[in-house]
Amino acid sequence: DAPQALDAFWSLDLRDPQATWKTLPSWDGPGRILPVLAAQDGAVHLFSGCALFTQTGAGVAREYLQDGHCYAPGKGWHAVAELPRPIVAAPAAPIGHAHIAVIGGDDGSLVARNAELGDAHPGFPGRVLLYHTITDTWTERGLGPEGYVTTQAVAWRGELVIPGGEDRPGHRGNRVLAGTLITEKGMLGWVDWATMAGYLCLVVAIGAYFSRREKNTEVFFLGGRRVPWWAAGLSIFGTALSAITYLSIPARAYAADWGFFLTNMAIVIVAPFVVHYYIPAFRRSPITTAYEYLEHRFNLAVRLYGSLCFMAFQLGRIGIVLLLPALALSAATGMNVYLCILLMGILTTLYTVLGGIEAVIWTDVIQSFVLVFGALFAFALVLARIHGGPGTFFHTAYDAGKFHAFNWRLDFTAATVWVVLIGNVFSSLYPYTADQTTVQRYLSTASQREAARAVWTNALLTIPITFLFFGLGTALWVFFRQHPELLDPRLKNDAMLPLFVVRQFPVGLKGMLIAGIFAAAMSTLDSSINSVSSVLIRDYYVRFGTQISERRELAAARLLTLLLGLVGSFAAVYAARLQAVSLWEPFLGLLNLVGGGLAGVFALGVFTRRANGPGALVGAAVSAGAVLLARQTPLNYLMHGMVGFFAAFIVGYAASVCFQIKGDGKAIR
Repeated sequence: DAPQALDAFWSLDLRDPQATWKTLPSWDGPGRILPVLAAQDGAVHLFSGCALFTQTGAGVAREYLQDGHCYAPGKGWHAVAELPRPIVAAPAAPIGHAHIAVIGGDDGSLVARNAELGDAHPGFPGRVLLYHTITDTWTERGLGPEGYVTTQAVAWRGELVIPGGEDRPGHRGNRVLAGTLITEKGMLGWVDWATMAGYLCLVVAIGAYFSRREKNTEVFFLGGRRVPWWAAGLSIFGTALSAITYLSIPARAYAADWGFFLTNMAIVIVAPFVVHYYIPAFRRSPITTAYEYLEHRFNLAVRLYGSLCFMAFQLGRIGIVLLLPALALSAATGMNVYLCILLMGILTTLYTVLGGIEAVIWTDVIQSFVLVFGALFAFALVLARIHGGPGTFFHTAYDAGKFHAFNWRLDFTAATVWVVLIGNVFSSLYPYTADQTTVQRYLSTASQREAARAVWTNALLTIPITFLFFGLGTALWVFFRQHPELLDPRLKNDAMLPLFVVRQFPVGLKGMLIAGIFAAAMSTLDSSINSVSSVLIRDYYVRFGTQISERRELAAARLLTLLLGLVGSFAAVYAARLQAVSLWEPFLGLLNLVGGGLAGVFALGVFTRRANGPGALVGAAVSAGAVLLARQTPLNYLMHGMVGFFAAFIVGYAASVCFQIKGDGKAIR
């Protein structure tokens, strides 16, 4: 036998047919034979194994190891939690999004008696261990039918499969094992269902109340321009805080750190520009949609370009806003995913059809309170469930680097503080300067001053809410680090908050927090379908129609709102049926090609006098191409919005100067 084991670690680039093996740095630990190796979430994990050493008079002996190490490309090795026992030569496989399952393995308890026992050896233990890569914890998860070593486990069709292996020293078994981990889903009681039903009935009643005031599209789309500034501000806030955001921000802090903390702070930087430049431009003419401004400032073609980009984005967004939170709720609570989608979609459509923008805004106000107080209660309850309370929460998270928020490296390929802040400033320009769902709120208030107050209401609310959601995610990490046995390997990170709710919340309050998640989705959905309807009516139906009565225009608006809500709901159902979640991200990424460009076109109109329609369209086209090129570079994706914005603005202005079309460069001033 060899007197010692190697600590070598190699890599091979499978993308290159001519590639050769490369030696990588080794881990900080002894060399070993028969280790357990598994990959999860882009990293390689090395557990256990046997170190070899020479024992005087007895030759080479083995030391059964319990250490663990993780290798992340670009970051190198770091130690992870020690195992509860050795698992030498055990089969292992990634399971879910953050777990590694280890089945069996040799713990060394009978190694000294192998020769004595012979064929009477009882075999290797079949105990199952789960390692969670995010909380760095191990848990016991029961006993398998038998234990194998010197083989591998593979994930196949939702099961873990072990194709035979060594069942006792010197003997290989021929059984193929397959199985799944059994997990419990939290259930909602009748009190929780009653709470949710009461909330949903309330929002429909609001729609019915405002239906009596909807006499024309001026009221249906703009609320008669009489919406209070604070209600408009809360509506902007509720619209921006979608269910995806409600779940994903805590999930990001739970899975990593506060590196994206400045993401939502960008609106505080953008707000002064919106208040002092964009709102005055929008309100100088009696317009209903943001894209009417583009025709006044440029020409009809630019108006149609802007409205088409907006509608394409929103129609895709309706489906994803319904689908992703429904999947998270279904996985964590056991609720039927189709029921979640249809409840949110159909009820939102109903009150939006009945009450128009006033129903949208006032339900957004209620929904904003529900989701914020739900998050506050969740944060307080997580802290109460952590052993040691707030002090332990803070010290545990701090020692693990979970509060790390600022990476000051001057590197535009990684999520440094410069990339997060600058990138999100330009990403925020689209929703706050070029998106009808937000501009509609500016136009629904009584005056320019009221609209400015609405913008500042949303911006200032964002600061404490960002602290709340990042704190909640970090608290969830500390809680599940103390209680890893409560984790469900099937769930994605964005289901951690619903998982905590259904397993830890008191009866009745579960329903309230789930209603808060519903509220976050509904407050985004109602805005989307009402604003898309306003664009279809004002930018197409009225713009190209002749002698359309107010009654007919209102009927068309309600019909379009109904159709948009139903189409979005059933599109989400169809996507869930096809399990086509992965298709939404590239689809939205494609649509985001135009976001920076459209924001750049609006900036051309607001900040320049010489820009004209043909130049703006050239800038928009070049912007899309520039973003496509940026995606082929190492530049971080957060910076793509800035690339699109400046390409549209600079090229659009230069092209306008070249065209110099007489009379097409006037602004609304």
